[in-house]
Amino acid sequence: MAERRKAVAIWSRLALIYKRLDALGEKNFRAMGLNTAWFDVLVRVRAHEGITQGELAAALSVTKGCVSQLLAKMETAGLVLRKADGHSRQVGLTVKGKALAEDLVPSQEARLQDSLGALSDDEQAELARLLRKWEKKIKE
Repeated sequence: MAERRKAVAIWSRLALIYKRLDALGEKNFRAMGLNTAWFDVLVRVRAHEGITQGELAAALSVTKGCVSQLLAKMETAGLVLRKADGHSRQVGLTVKGKALAEDLVPSQEARLQDSLGALSDDEQAELARLLRKWEKKIKE
């Protein structure tokens, strides 16, 4: 029984940390006229220019329909471009989307790094290792 309580306590702590970081990110994204989902798209497309909608959906762990709706809104906002490539559609950033990503990504990275400030470099590496190990177990 104690092991179950420990597992729930760990999960609860992780969920709380995620919620707090997500709320901070969302607040900053809203100030720029975005939300977390739009930020995620900007980051992925910035890193993989020409990614297909299907690949983007898989990377974000959402449905193709969800990505299609999200991209339609972002296209209307002038942040992304979609072009047909056979049976798939490739996604790229507009000049406006690139500029926004260039502003937001470093500031978000800095916020996340700052949030890890209580941990030494070795502790951060260990935390990353443990989380990968846990993720691998969940995928099994």
